[in-house]
Amino acid sequence: MNQGSLSRVVVTEEGDRLYTFEYAASATQTSITVVERFVALGLISPIGSMLRSRDVARISQILRLRQDLGLNLVGAAMVIDMAQEIAQLRAQLQAYQSRQF
Repeated sequence: MNQGSLSRVVVTEEGDRLYTFEYAASATQTSITVVERFVALGLISPIGSMLRSRDVARISQILRLRQDLGLNLVGAAMVIDMAQEIAQLRAQLQAYQSRQF
């Protein structure tokens, strides 16, 4: 494996860091094939052949849920999505309630 590709990071105009599939595989202790499968299933959305930090974190979270709870990949992604939606709804409710007083 080419060490240069592992450490390759691109920064977008917005300041987002983008990482190679190789880096994502290494950081999540999986393979490039697994990262590519996540893309094929629509579980992460690369920018070309690069991934955002949140995509790398999402891979790690999905793999952890799969290992800890025995969920399949899509089920684990759904759990993460629902947890994020609940957190957003709680924040909106809190903001709404704070305006009421």
